[in-house]
Amino acid sequence: MMGCGNVSRELSILSLLILHGVRQITTAWADGPEFITQCPIRPGESYTYRFRISGQEGTLWWHAHSSWIRATVYGALVIRPKEGGSYPFPKPNRDSIVILGEWWNANPLNVIREAMRTGGAPNVSDAYTINGQPGDLYNCSSKDTVIVPVDSGETNLIRVINAALNQQLFVTIANHKLTVVGADASYVKPFTTNVLMLGPGQTTDVLIKGDQPPARYYIAARAYASAQGAPFDNTTTTAILEYKTAPCPAKGISSKPLMPSLPAFNDTATATAFTTSFRSPKKVEVPTDIDENLFITAGLGINPCPPRAPASTCQAPNRTRFTASMNNVSFVLPSNFSVLQAHHHGVPGVFTTDFPAKPPVAFDYTGNVSRSLWQPMRGTKVYKLKYGSKVQIVLQGTSIFTAENHPIHLHGYDFYILAEGFGNFNPATDTSKFNLVDPPLRNTASLPVNGWTVIRFVADNPGAWIMHCHLDVHIGWGLATVFLVDNGIGEMETLQQPPADLPVC
Repeated sequence: MMGCGNVSRELSILSLLILHGVRQITTAWADGPEFITQCPIRPGESYTYRFRISGQEGTLWWHAHSSWIRATVYGALVIRPKEGGSYPFPKPNRDSIVILGEWWNANPLNVIREAMRTGGAPNVSDAYTINGQPGDLYNCSSKDTVIVPVDSGETNLIRVINAALNQQLFVTIANHKLTVVGADASYVKPFTTNVLMLGPGQTTDVLIKGDQPPARYYIAARAYASAQGAPFDNTTTTAILEYKTAPCPAKGISSKPLMPSLPAFNDTATATAFTTSFRSPKKVEVPTDIDENLFITAGLGINPCPPRAPASTCQAPNRTRFTASMNNVSFVLPSNFSVLQAHHHGVPGVFTTDFPAKPPVAFDYTGNVSRSLWQPMRGTKVYKLKYGSKVQIVLQGTSIFTAENHPIHLHGYDFYILAEGFGNFNPATDTSKFNLVDPPLRNTASLPVNGWTVIRFVADNPGAWIMHCHLDVHIGWGLATVFLVDNGIGEMETLQQPPADLPVC
């Protein structure tokens, strides 16, 4: 879907959809996650998403937000400068979209259903894709490799989206520098890099110059796999950056594109160097005088199996079942009402408002965690925020079972990322590292493996907004919570009434 800034748009679809990163000011009914803002759309029925895009420019995307349907239901959402406006850089000669995805030879819904039955980890994907094609490093798809055109002397804008289900990805282009100019529909202070690292849910806009000899160059992506010992798809997907004046290969002779070097799968140093390079283009007004100071742990865990449960349903280590949590609460989706519907209509019993503002027990979060802390409680617990409150969240990764990088996405909001680091967050020493001048504005933050990230935002959008890990297996295990933001004063600060065609459970 293409659009312009500050205009209204409607989408009519036949499956549940989320407009990832759209602020949805007072239109939370159009946010999309099942049982958070709406009930799923029933087969054969439809729902029209009505929303307004305002104050955002760049690249977002849309995708399904129910089970693993997102594996194949996603696309780009490009917001160009409004009429009369311009980019904060010279207008590019060409504009291309690169959407990274994951592919299973099996039905992905069956993959996750089997994992939920067994309690173990799901099978990893069989391939990664670029714009739906795995590329010619895989045996089955050499004839369908995506071509991204470029011409000598051009400056091209490439919009990169990580739509993969469960994997952060390194991305690079052979022999070409990448100048990062935007992320998550916000402009950034330009910086040049050889490689990108995107977690699922993140977008990055880059400029490339057609300054190499006319030829064919691989665009390549493969996993950044931060969880030690965990299986992952170790294949590489490719597209081809092709110069329009590249010489045609002789008949019967293939012209193999130049292959770039990619970081090692576990190269956390390169991932960190990239994520910490982002800055806003100029000084910004970072929220101060914080009203809500939250400390939220995020990570995996395990649940013991009932004594008589068959071994086939307890296939996590030591006869357990995998789970995940925030602040020791494994989030459970409602089944009869969405959280927003229950809140708006005053329906009791759907959720409770006792999500803890800090972990129930303080511990060495990234150290050798006692097994007594490995099992979270289950519940549909939300945290209430007053309209206009200034919120700081310290997101703290844990080493329970295994530590890994988590892409944490907050619906309904952009937030400033003040700092990130490794180990346990220490307010006495780490607060001095906060960037209060030009921190980047994002909607999905990379929580470092065995580390922490600090974000701030103003709760100026009424509704029910889920914050979750964008690795889909983790949200299914419960690595999520919901912020319930009250109405403010007047129409512009009040949640609109639910649409007449809002799906019913």
